[in-house]
Amino acid sequence: MEAYDILQAVERQVQSIVLATVIYVEGHAYRKQGAMMLLMADGSSVGSISPGCLEADLSGYVPLVGESQKPQMIEYDMRPADDFGWGETIGCGGLIRILLEPVTGELLVHLLATKAALDRGEAMQLSRTFVQGYSDIQYRSCFVVGAVSADGLSSPSEYVYTFRPKPRVVVFGANQDAIPLARLAAGSGFRVVIADWRDAYCTAERFPGMETVVAFPGALLEKLKLTAEDYVVVMSHQFDKDAEFVRGAVKSSLRYLGIMGSRTRSEKLLDGVERPDWVHYPVGLNIGSEGPVENAISIVAELISDKRGVRASGGRNSSAASGRNIQGCRPW
Repeated sequence: MEAYDILQAVERQVQSIVLATVIYVEGHAYRKQGAMMLLMADGSSVGSISPGCLEADLSGYVPLVGESQKPQMIEYDMRPADDFGWGETIGCGGLIRILLEPVTGELLVHLLATKAALDRGEAMQLSRTFVQGYSDIQYRSCFVVGAVSADGLSSPSEYVYTFRPKPRVVVFGANQDAIPLARLAAGSGFRVVIADWRDAYCTAERFPGMETVVAFPGALLEKLKLTAEDYVVVMSHQFDKDAEFVRGAVKSSLRYLGIMGSRTRSEKLLDGVERPDWVHYPVGLNIGSEGPVENAISIVAELISDKRGVRASGGRNSSAASGRNIQGCRPW
């Protein structure tokens, strides 16, 4: 579950809730540093930070955190090979420190302000400074305007996390094979926009909960207002329409542009057009996929790989590197 979904849940909740955040991981863990979930007073939860091995134990701390209105740090050390206390389904084998915070007062104000900022398309960084152990925390938020400090423990007494708007995936072509792609992309934390010139294809029944934009390629490009953070997948399967859309899209500086179809067809679409390194064809990772569902898996896998800054070979893209630069954070 993405951080934005957690903020949505915070905004909608009326009962007492506790935010659980993984702030330190050593060794193997199911979720990495920065993973979050909400624990509700009624025993329900939103999100996860393990395959289910920690959630039940964490829920036992909710009444204590709720009554004290003080944060707590919980540590799970599952590194010893002979420790069978967690049972056979632990799924984790490292040291994990989880911060539990009552979502009230100052923290609630910062989280709601962050949600509002993300809805405006602005990224926001939340810093926690631990004053007395972990029981007293000072919060500070700032708008992200450039490179900022890397997420995580910047010092033993400070933890920072950057909340970013959901990355947008524009799918050009609302054919039947776009349906599993759109669903899988939405379920993987992307904001999905379906773009097509056929209004009969862009319906809520076919793409529930997703945005749709209906116009011919030239007008679509004006309506979409593509940005350097956008992912675009071209798959209308109509050569002239794909060509017009692709030729317009490459004029923008995108994060990713993937073209469905053979390499020969894609080369013809791009004939005479400059091809930046963010243009991918055939779209998707080469996993030998066949059919709409498997193709959707290969495409979304490539989108996730790019979003995380990981090459298919397991290496890191240069865009993934980040260093400390507090000048990139504008005070809130």
